[in-house]
Amino acid sequence: MVVLAVVVVLAAVVASNSIRVIKQYEQGVVLRFGRLIDTRAPGLTFIIPFVDVLHRVGMRIVTLPIQSQGIITRDNVSVGVSAVAYFRIVDPVKSVIAIENVHAAIDQIAQTTLRKVVGQHTLDETLAETDILNVNIREILDVQTLDWGVEVTLVELKDILLPDTMKRAMARQAEAEREKRAKIINAEGESLAAAALGDASDTMMAHPLALQLRNLQSLVEIGVDKNTVVVFPAPLMSTIGELGSFLARETAAATGTISERNP
Repeated sequence: MVVLAVVVVLAAVVASNSIRVIKQYEQGVVLRFGRLIDTRAPGLTFIIPFVDVLHRVGMRIVTLPIQSQGIITRDNVSVGVSAVAYFRIVDPVKSVIAIENVHAAIDQIAQTTLRKVVGQHTLDETLAETDILNVNIREILDVQTLDWGVEVTLVELKDILLPDTMKRAMARQAEAEREKRAKIINAEGESLAAAALGDASDTMMAHPLALQLRNLQSLVEIGVDKNTVVVFPAPLMSTIGELGSFLARETAAATGTISERNP
């Protein structure tokens, strides 16, 4: 009975050490006496206890935050840039055999690549051309990690920290740019208004009565308020005087004609 119990216990230990379950998003790499044997697909698999070693390799996309890096841009501006990288293992054998810790290695190479790429650009390029920087970083990482069986699928700059003095300088620059646009728009408006006034003056010179009609219209608009004191413009007063002289001449001429007819 004792021997049977020992055999049962040993069988249970061997079974527990030989049966492995590989999840759907994993693949297994089996080493026998330190030598690569094969890879195992997801599901139930068996290994030889104390002889085989099974390494489970996750095949899902991994999110890797790249901590903020102090970088000096090409135009000598100190900025802090953080990013995030997405990668996945495409060759489980290389990820186990070629490198000791693939996640730590990608983290370190991503930090150095981020500093290298951003340092080759000016601050304005870093702020305006983030898409180009993302592609450059991803391509460099892909070349480095290809031998590790890793594919970098995406890199995105997450945050760009600027010094306070640079923020104030950029705010002043933006304010000056807005003022320049406002002055240009105001000047364009003055130019259009001057051209319109020139056309109006030409029209009034060709039609003198047009100016008087415009003056009368202005008087009508001003006279809406009964308490308003109306000051007649000098041209209007002279026109009224000329109109009175014209009427006087017409009256004198009419009187002379009548006298000639009735001597």
